[in-house]
Amino acid sequence: MSIRIMLLVVGLIWGTAVQGIQAQNQKNSSWTVPQDAEAFVYKSVSGVDLRAVVFRPPSKAGVGPRPAIVCFFGGGWRTGTPVQFYQQCRYLASRGMLAVSAEYRVSSRHQARVIDCVSDANAAMRWLRSHAAMFNVDPRRIAAAGGSAGGHLAAAVAALPDLKPGGRPDALVLFNPALDLRPIAFGVSGSDPKSRERQRRYGAPAEDLSPHLHIHQRMPPTLILHGRADTLIPYSQPLAFQKKMREFQRRCDLAGYAGAGHGFFNYGRQQNRYFAETMQRVDQFLVSLGYLDGSASVQKFLTSQPR
Repeated sequence: MSIRIMLLVVGLIWGTAVQGIQAQNQKNSSWTVPQDAEAFVYKSVSGVDLRAVVFRPPSKAGVGPRPAIVCFFGGGWRTGTPVQFYQQCRYLASRGMLAVSAEYRVSSRHQARVIDCVSDANAAMRWLRSHAAMFNVDPRRIAAAGGSAGGHLAAAVAALPDLKPGGRPDALVLFNPALDLRPIAFGVSGSDPKSRERQRRYGAPAEDLSPHLHIHQRMPPTLILHGRADTLIPYSQPLAFQKKMREFQRRCDLAGYAGAGHGFFNYGRQQNRYFAETMQRVDQFLVSLGYLDGSASVQKFLTSQPR
């Protein structure tokens, strides 16, 4: 077989393999963009288009540049989709914000490491800020939010050094976030099997990826909503984070929920008791920052949702 033919065969095999990987990634990452939102590709990497699902506020919600929020789903950096935060986005859009639920790479679908997830989250924030005029958004009032691993990503883009400029949020809303990735912060030893497995997926030392260890004097005002009975991410993590934020004289409000476990805030759980309570608190926090006006309308929003 001539070298030219060999190269042609190798090229065909490689192209087929790449197409297969891309098709599998697309299949595994299938999730629905709802009719009341729009999807925009904010980043393309390794053959994967990462999408930002944008919920716009009603046209009557004012004409000036509006605040915005970007939400990152949870799932241990391994799984999950933007669908998790659709209802939070819908509510905040109903209150006048541009609300975004962002996709990012995860290990189960893209073999991504945590450091890759942080890079994607930073890119999502930079994308929205660079398109502020297109969305009629105030680039000085863009918050980041997230739950669990997504809460880690929101805090990471605010705290970690050496990220690309333009991606730091102006406020943080964190639902049971992972704030310190060291084993000790999870109440386990570094030799614990689960701890070793988690650290292998980081792609960088835990210390480099822990927002708690990189709090600085320009940290944005922060709200943390955390279940006191969370056995996955101990309540000691947000307590320690709040203490250190206050040492830097930065605002950090912590709302603890007695008896609530991990993921307690998600829409559809416990007749939406905690969804209502947490979004009421989020609303009040954003009003205090001048992002929202008037009174919260969570109960009205809930009654308007299809059952």
